[in-house]
Amino acid sequence: MNHEELSFEGHNGLKISASRSGPQNGFPVMLAHGGGQTRHAWTKVLDELSGAGFRATAIDMRGHGDSEWASDGAYDMRDFAHDIVAVSSQLDSPPALVGASLGGIAGMIAAGEQAPERFASLTLVDIAPKMEAAGVSRVIGFMQAHMKDGFSSAEEAAKIIAEYMPQRSDRKTTGNLDRYLRKQEDGRYYWHWDPNFIHHVLRVQEDARESNEDRSTRLSEAAAKLELPVHLIRGGSSDMVSEEAVSHFRTLVPKVHFTDIADASHMVVGDRNDAFCSAIISFLNSTHKRDVVA
Repeated sequence: MNHEELSFEGHNGLKISASRSGPQNGFPVMLAHGGGQTRHAWTKVLDELSGAGFRATAIDMRGHGDSEWASDGAYDMRDFAHDIVAVSSQLDSPPALVGASLGGIAGMIAAGEQAPERFASLTLVDIAPKMEAAGVSRVIGFMQAHMKDGFSSAEEAAKIIAEYMPQRSDRKTTGNLDRYLRKQEDGRYYWHWDPNFIHHVLRVQEDARESNEDRSTRLSEAAAKLELPVHLIRGGSSDMVSEEAVSHFRTLVPKVHFTDIADASHMVVGDRNDAFCSAIISFLNSTHKRDVVA
C-alpha cells in the first residue's frame, strides 16, 4: 500500500519526517517508534490501520530515520515528548497515540505532563515506568556495540540482528534493511540514527545523581496524571516489562486496558504483528467513535 510521505515541525522547528495512510475522514492515530528504530517499523501497522478506516501517521523520532538530528544534542525524553506534542497539534484533531518503548516513554510524558488535551488515548507498547534493568542494558548494549564501526554490508548487519533476536531466526532479516541503515563514504553501513542519541542515554545512565528508581518515580508521576483512555500492551516474554511492572502500572492507572501478547519479546510489533494489530484496532474501535473528522 502506498503511503504519503510528509514532514512536520517538531519542537523548536526541528524537522520531523512521517508516513501517512488512511482515509481523509478517518480517526487520527499517531505512531511513535522505539529507540534505534524508524517510522518504517510501523509499515504493516499503517496498512492495517488504514484498512480498518483509521488515518494513521507514523513519525521518525528526532535523530532517527529521515528526521533532523538535534545539533545541540537535545535527546532528553522530554525533548522527544515536546516533538510528539508539536506534531499532534498539526493534525486535524487530537490523535490516538501509540508509542513503543522510547515512543511510549515520550507519550507518557506528553499526555501526562505536557499537553493532555492534545491526545485522545494512549497505547503503550512494552513500556512502563518500572523497567527491568537487565532488559534496558541489553537494548542499549546492542545499540552501542556497532555504533562506531558500523557493518561491512547489509548482510553482516542482518546476521547481527538475527543473533540479537533469535526468536526471528526463521525469518528473512535483510528485507527492507536499507531503511534502517545508511551507507557512508567509507563504504560501511551505519544505523540510521544520530550517535549522540545513545551518547545521551549512556550519560544519563552513568549520572550518579539520578538512579533508576528516580527515573521510575518521574515516569510514575507522569503516568498517574493520565486521564485519557490507556492501553498497555506487553510482550509475553518481554525482558523489559515484568508482570510486577504491569501490576505497578495498574495501581497508577486503574482503568488501563491490558493486553499480553504471547510469544512476543520487547519487539512486540515485529514479533507478533498480526496479534498486535488486532489488539490495537480492537481497543481503538471500542474507545473512539468512528465519527468523520471535521
